[in-house]
Amino acid sequence: MGEFDLIARHFTRPVRRAVLGVGDDCALLAPTPGMQLAISSDMLVEGRHFFADVDPEALGHKALAVNLSDLAACGARPLAFTLALSLPRVDDPWLAGFARGMWALADAHGCELIGGDTTQGPLNICITVLGEVPTGQALLRSGARPGDDIYVSSTLGDARLALEALLGHITLPPDLLARARQRLERPTPRVALGLALRGVASSAMDLSDGLLGDLSHILKASGVGAQIDTHSTSNLIAVSAYPESARAQFDPEFIRQCTLAGGDDYELAFTAPPAQRDAVAAASRTSGTPVTRIGTVLAERGLQLVDAQGQPVDNRYASFDHFR
Repeated sequence: MGEFDLIARHFTRPVRRAVLGVGDDCALLAPTPGMQLAISSDMLVEGRHFFADVDPEALGHKALAVNLSDLAACGARPLAFTLALSLPRVDDPWLAGFARGMWALADAHGCELIGGDTTQGPLNICITVLGEVPTGQALLRSGARPGDDIYVSSTLGDARLALEALLGHITLPPDLLARARQRLERPTPRVALGLALRGVASSAMDLSDGLLGDLSHILKASGVGAQIDTHSTSNLIAVSAYPESARAQFDPEFIRQCTLAGGDDYELAFTAPPAQRDAVAAASRTSGTPVTRIGTVLAERGLQLVDAQGQPVDNRYASFDHFR
């Protein structure tokens, strides 16, 4: 099968909202009046972001999910995406599985594939996603203010828990491993929550490299600091729901590392004034996404960690860095 055959077989569909999709030198989109385009790109590289033996359907899901997560953090509604795919060889069953996972998530969010590129080389997936947000309503990193509450969506640390188990560093009960692996390989982009937080959150971003590392970007862009309750964050990992006897094998320091700097969570971290707590709760309900208040924005720059008693905790947690 040649390049254009595999594009036609696995990655071509009739356009819906685009003016022109796959098959020409450029795709054409007509922006909705009163909207701004939100655009983001993410790359996944075999051996760096995923294992060689990963289920191709799960990989197709994740490749698009990590991009949709960026739109969620901006409060943007997905429109379309492009796919650049480097393949070591043409493997039709693998491509069918990858496309199936990608299309299922794309259809769930009304997001159509409008172009891209394919070539032969090491397995590498790069997606650029496009969304739209009403002019002036995008959620940014730069809006956090002293006194704002700090929230995260859903759970933290499960993906890192799965990674440690798959690398053979820890042993997990089969049901816990399955749950954690789902979070690693099939993250849920919080698009509905991002849309519900427009006009409510003062800042937001998605968590890909670890809570503390990603939160530091909000703090830097906003010119503020923060205090984080590590007891609250430690309770957001899947293992916290297990009996004490099952949790005992995990050192509290390991749990903090997973939740504070584990990476691959693809949840939303956001801030909002205390006066918006009811609105945040409503956004959580309407989007079907749990949120937890984990800290407070401070006027003094820097990131402070405290325990359940409010005592300082050393910040020695390094988030993921592609070049470290």
